[in-house]
Formats: sequence, structure tokens, C-alpha cells
Amino acid sequence: MDIEQLNQKIAGEMASLQGLREEVQKVIVGQPILIDRLIIALISGGHVLLEGVPGLAKTLTIKCIANAIQAAFKRIQFTPDLLPADLVGTLVYNHQKAEFFTKKGPIFANIILADEINRAPAKVQSALLEAMQEGQVTLGDETHYLPKPFFVLATQNPIEQEGTYPLPEAQVDRFMMKVMIDYPDSKSERDVLDRHEQRRDTETQIHPVMNIDDLLRLRDIAGSIYMDDKLKEYIVDIVASTRDPERFGMPDLKEWVAFGASPRASIALMQGSKAMAMLLGRGYVIPDDIKLISKDVLRHRIIPSYEAQADGKTPDELIERILREIVVP
Repeated sequence: MDIEQLNQKIAGEMASLQGLREEVQKVIVGQPILIDRLIIALISGGHVLLEGVPGLAKTLTIKCIANAIQAAFKRIQFTPDLLPADLVGTLVYNHQKAEFFTKKGPIFANIILADEINRAPAKVQSALLEAMQEGQVTLGDETHYLPKPFFVLATQNPIEQEGTYPLPEAQVDRFMMKVMIDYPDSKSERDVLDRHEQRRDTETQIHPVMNIDDLLRLRDIAGSIYMDDKLKEYIVDIVASTRDPERFGMPDLKEWVAFGASPRASIALMQGSKAMAMLLGRGYVIPDDIKLISKDVLRHRIIPSYEAQADGKTPDELIERILREIVVP
């Protein structure tokens, strides 16, 4: 399929994508970047770690998206006493039949909201590893495949640190993007008040605009979007510069980065930039598509050194410096 055919095919799908965005925006006010990043992750088959203070409609947003695409949705509240079996399920013994049977957990759904994931200990967080990477769960000696598509949105509160457990690096790396959301502006917050005063029922406001088959078709199209070899090299350079900044003319960054991004970051940048191009109505990727999602893809994969933390350097600032220095093809 050439670029012209891709452009025509994407043009035919833009009504569905725009309809999805508009349906969610009926309820969610002032968070356009959040909505777009979640749609990009759904299209590219990735998972999202969402960080923001309480009250920013994180839960409501993903619930609205699930309703709009007619997907099975489950919300799991992570707590300190949660067990891995509470997520993935377990084997239960049947006394009458003298045999074990499988009791599946809430993870067997299309869209999973892992709410306040850092409130559960690492053993519970790690129960998601196989599910997120392989799309399956192993219980006993049996492997159970999760429904497709399978999407995990995990939220965490950046304010409260008491009673929380930092996510293991292996777990964090499974997330395609880490999206940071902030307070809405004054106009948007006023709109929130008006909507709340009218006591609108959010469940009835969202109308289905596509189904699971439509989403899987969009994924196939996104995977076919053209990316030039020079842009692939550009992605590799961006990610490699987080590991060895000296090689790319940024020796001062070496003392600020303890560990750089893994090859999963390169894959996520490629898939995410293709989905971004599709969301913008193009059948080909341009450098700006890569730049737009670079912070979301890299910020949780770059581990700042103690020196960087002492100097107040954040991963976002390091990424901005890298994007300025790496030559754009």
C-alpha cells in the first residue's frame, strides 16, 4: 500500500477518530493532551502510566473511552493488602468433583484501570508483567490468553508518598508512555462547575462510535504507516543519546543520567509516532510526530543520577536538551 492509498484509507477513518475524541470531550473538560495520548496508546497497542493529583478525571476519562469503543472495562483499586490472585485469578478446589478449577480475576477485560498502582506492594504490581507484555496469564500449569485488545491504564498520585511503593523499573518499562496531567485552566474549571451543577449523567452522555473490531482495524492501518529509514535512525539516535550522551556531543549530561532508555523506548517511539501521524490524518511520519511524544515515551525510562536530582534536573529537561542537540533529518 503506497502513501496515497494510506492517506485515503486514513481519511476514511478520521470520522471515527474525531468522533471518539468528541464523545470523550462531552464529559472530560480541559484535558485534550490526555485524551489524545490515550487514543494513541490504544491505536498502537501500548499501555499508559498516568500521573496527576486527585480530582483530574483520570478514572472518568478511561471509563468514557471504554464506553465509546464498547470495550469490557474493569477498575481495580490497588491497596496495600491486595494480592496477585486478586488481579489475575487463582485455582480453586472443588470438593464435590475433587478437582481444581480456574477462577479468573478482573484482569480479563479489554481495558483495565489500575487505580493508584503504587499503593500496592511490588509483588502485586509485578503480577501485571506477563499480562502487559505477553497478553496472557499463567495460572498453575495453564496459560490463559487475555481478550484483544488489552490495554492497561495505571494511575498514581505524585503528592502522597506515605504508604506507597515505587514501581519496579521492569514494571515501569512495560508502559509505552507516562503522561503527566495538570490542573485545567480557569475557563475549563468553570465549565466543570456548570456541568456538575446540571448534574448530568455521564453514563448516558457517551454514545458508542466504534467497536473492538474497528479498533483492531485502526491498529493494522497504524502499523502500515510509512516511516523513512532516516527517521528510524533519528529515533535510535534519540534513545542512544540517553545512554551515551558524550557520543552525541553532550558530555555534561553524562553525570545527570544514571541509566538511559531501553530498546523498548525505540519501539514505542516508532509505534507512537505512527499513531500520532494517523491521528493527524497522515499516512507518513514526520520528525514533529516523534518530538511530540518523546517526553511521554522517555520520561519514565530515564533514571536521573543523584547529581541531577541535587541540581533539580528533571527527565523532561534532559529530553528537551536531547531534542535540541540531535540533528533532525
